[in-house]
Amino acid sequence: MRTKLLLFALLITAGTTQLFAHALWIQTAPTGKAGQKQSVKIIYAEPGDKPEKLSEWYSDVKEFELWLTTPDNKKTKLATVAGEDHFTSEFTPTQDGVYTLSVGHTAKELGGETVYQFNASALVTVGKASVGNDPSLNKNELSVFADPAKTYKVNSPLTLKSLFKNTSNEKLYVSIASPSGWSKQISTDEQGLADFTPIWPGTYYIEVSKSWKETGKLHGKDYKSFWRSATLLVEVAR
Repeated sequence: MRTKLLLFALLITAGTTQLFAHALWIQTAPTGKAGQKQSVKIIYAEPGDKPEKLSEWYSDVKEFELWLTTPDNKKTKLATVAGEDHFTSEFTPTQDGVYTLSVGHTAKELGGETVYQFNASALVTVGKASVGNDPSLNKNELSVFADPAKTYKVNSPLTLKSLFKNTSNEKLYVSIASPSGWSKQISTDEQGLADFTPIWPGTYYIEVSKSWKETGKLHGKDYKSFWRSATLLVEVAR
C-alpha cells in the first residue's frame, strides 16, 4: 500500500494524474424510511477491488470520523464498529428529506512528500420531501454530488456537481468506474459540473480529485504537494 502511494506521489509531483487511487467509500441504501434503522458500511479500496483489511489501511485513515447531516442541517457524529476489512454504522431517520453521510480525513503520514486527504459521502432519501437536497450540506473540503431526487437510467445523461471548499471549481478530475469495469475520466466546468452517460445498470464509483504543488509542514514533516479525493456511489437503473 505504501509503495502505491509513493508512486502516486511521484505522479502528482510530475504534474500527471492517475485515474483511480485507493479511497474511502460509504456504502448504504440510497433510500430509507423514517423510524427504521439505516445500515452503513465504510471501506477502503479501489473500484472493483476487494476492500483492504484494516491492518493494511494507509497511515491513520482508519481513525476517520463519520458524520450525519439531517435534512434540517443538524450534524451528528455516528459511532462506527470495526470489522476485518470495513467499518459499520447505523442511524435512524426521524423525518422525511435527504440525509448526508460524510467522512473527511487528512492522513497523518506523508506519501513521499505529499499530503493525502480522503473525503467520502453518501446520500439517503427518506420519503418524498426535498428538504436537505443541497450539495452545500456536505461540509467536506472536497465533495461530489448527484441529485438524489432523480432516478438515473442507462443511456440518459447523469450530471455530477463537485465543490471545493464549498465553491464550484473547474477542471477538477472526475473518475468514473462502471459495474462492467469500464472507466473514464472527465473534468468539471466553471460551475463545478460534469456529465457522462451510463450505459450499464448497477453501482457507479465516482471519485473527484484535486492535486497541486504546495509547501508546508504536517506533524513536523515537510511536504511539497497536496492531494484530495472525494467519493460517491451512484445507482443506475435499466
